[in-house]
Amino acid sequence: SSRSLSMALKEGDAVPNVVFKARVRDEKIGGTNPFTWKDVSTNDLFKGKRAVLFSLPGAFTPTCSSTHLPGYEKHYAEMKKLGVDEIYCMSVNDAFVMRQWGIHQGLTPEDKDASNPLNPGNFKNVKLLPDGACQFTRGMGMQCTWDSERGFGERSWRYSCVLNDMKIEKMFVEGGSVVQNSGPDPFEVSDADTMLAYLKTQKK
Repeated sequence: SSRSLSMALKEGDAVPNVVFKARVRDEKIGGTNPFTWKDVSTNDLFKGKRAVLFSLPGAFTPTCSSTHLPGYEKHYAEMKKLGVDEIYCMSVNDAFVMRQWGIHQGLTPEDKDASNPLNPGNFKNVKLLPDGACQFTRGMGMQCTWDSERGFGERSWRYSCVLNDMKIEKMFVEGGSVVQNSGPDPFEVSDADTMLAYLKTQKK
């Protein structure tokens, strides 16, 4: 397996500036599915904020669904008390897939409040962030192509990070680096418990 570390961003680096293609509710549309497209930029989400972002290979996949997302959802309120403005779950999937996965996971939809740029139409606690064109993931140097393994194509390696005003404050990368077409799917350091422990050490 070939390792690609050279392009991976590190702590202290600025995050890539990209536009996410989100779907938000607009009641003016009417009908049973009143959603429209909205461009949401990295700046909109992270500028002047301290955010936790965790990224995973795919919506609906086993580890992502059984442990990774549920852990952050469970600890959402506690993390916010530790100086975090928002928590985002990212995958290289489109907005339609991310919404249906969130509903399937039992996340509570946010239908009215628009205080987060992804709402209304995303979720109340952990927000699901669609990086469908892989632009943020590539900019982070976290892209991984699975072909003979899984057949996913280009997705995100599993990692978590704290973003502080558009810069990477802390990063937890599974296995230490991206492994292209990896057979194993390590899940040891990007989990919610590891993140919670880190945030507690930083609590002022």
